[in-house]
Amino acid sequence: MATTDRQATTLALAHALSAAERGLAVIPLARTKLPALRSPHRDAPALQPFTCHGECGRFGHGVHDASTDPARIRALFAAAPWATGYGIACGLPPHYLIGVDLDTKSETDSSAALRELALRHLFTIPPTVVVVTPSGGRHLWLTGPPGHVVPNSAGRLAPGIDIRGAGGYLVGPGSRTRHGAYTTAPGTSHLPPAACPPALLRLLLPPPVRRTGGGTVAGGRGLVQFVLTAHEGQRNTRLFWAACRAYENGIGPELLAPLLEAARTTGLTEHEARATIASAARMTGHRP
Repeated sequence: MATTDRQATTLALAHALSAAERGLAVIPLARTKLPALRSPHRDAPALQPFTCHGECGRFGHGVHDASTDPARIRALFAAAPWATGYGIACGLPPHYLIGVDLDTKSETDSSAALRELALRHLFTIPPTVVVVTPSGGRHLWLTGPPGHVVPNSAGRLAPGIDIRGAGGYLVGPGSRTRHGAYTTAPGTSHLPPAACPPALLRLLLPPPVRRTGGGTVAGGRGLVQFVLTAHEGQRNTRLFWAACRAYENGIGPELLAPLLEAARTTGLTEHEARATIASAARMTGHRP
């Protein structure tokens, strides 16, 4: 491995350990910005990668490998000596990190779109950590309250604005990728991640579901419809989101069959759909 790559790996590990000291769980990333370690189940068709989240005890489960333990982080980087960056897992305690990704590649001005949302919904983004991407985009770090699962989304809030939530990760500052380095914006590196404004948090969560008498579910049809309208690339995310809200509102068991049917309609296999719903159940503290 070239000396520059070894230096990049050493620097990435140092930055990752520093982030872990702040309570941020991390994983090593390759120059592609993807997790550096491949799934240990990639050659086992009977056990697809998404069905194991690290229960096997091996590395290679993406964001599920994330840790704040220095010994584990060093072991992860030792297993991936080609890593040149690190990812910071979102949605985990103590920060319950939410990343607001303002993309410069969008046809619309994502920063202006965020300002318009803030004016319309009466919130302001407080001073917080801002990470600048090699393309000039920005990642705003916010924290969410415990008990709320913010899902990942792409362009749902507004064109050019992606959200990194539970099950997602942000590329950490100090990482090097094929396109350059991620850096902290001047004047923000010393800041803690700021609390997500309540009005913005409401936009990031699906509408609440209410129960009615007789065991029927009022609003459950809305969650099912939310899954049915998923486009390719959104199917797992929407299903996970809807299942999380269903379990949070105590209607997970009642909506299991309708959500499975909706997921199959969008193109997911029953195996994939059941694994995603089981992950949502675990994330919200329920038995799958």
